[in-house]
Amino acid sequence: MSRKLSRLAFIIAILVSFTLASASQVKITVDHNTGNAATSAFKFKRVPSPVKDNAASTAKLTLVVGRADGNSAGLKALTDGILPENDDDPSANFFFNAGSDGGRFLLDLGSPTEITQVNTYSWHANSRGAQVYNLFASEGAGPGFNPTPDSHTDPATCGWKLIATVDTVPAQGETGGQYGVSIIDASGVLGKFRYLLFDSIPTEFDNPWGNTFFSEINVIARQ
Repeated sequence: MSRKLSRLAFIIAILVSFTLASASQVKITVDHNTGNAATSAFKFKRVPSPVKDNAASTAKLTLVVGRADGNSAGLKALTDGILPENDDDPSANFFFNAGSDGGRFLLDLGSPTEITQVNTYSWHANSRGAQVYNLFASEGAGPGFNPTPDSHTDPATCGWKLIATVDTVPAQGETGGQYGVSIIDASGVLGKFRYLLFDSIPTEFDNPWGNTFFSEINVIARQ
């Protein structure tokens, strides 16, 4: 129970911080496929399907906090354009160690890039399907910037901007399935950033199988 309360307190704190600090108009769109609608094509009603040609495909990936589960693929699975074939395909997904409190991973785009969308995809039959994470971004040029904040450090205190808080766990009904999340800004550009930090939180703590099966991450740059 205490771990569940800790997660809830953390999410509330982040939401309050996001509301107070963000002047942008970020929109988060979530789609959830279940049953026959969930296929390896990752087709959604509103969220774009994954594409191979995007800014994340050449990004450097770094595990900042936490450990990858021994059955998962490496971080490269997030950006290699190879999608899972079914709802339990660990070799095509990245996920944190079972029983852990999630973790953080970093995408370095190599240079400041104007980003129009960040799209994340996941697929699992049960609680590992949903996505719960905070997305931070930075150009990396400010004083005191820390590219790898540990689990005790709020990224917003060391040069990061909180872009979005994502929680796709349904209020009721089936948690498993295929999820697509698209993060955009009403202005058309989320910002000019070099680094993206994903702070992933388990979808639930009642059992050790709450860390999301992340299938792919797309970062769409302004043309």
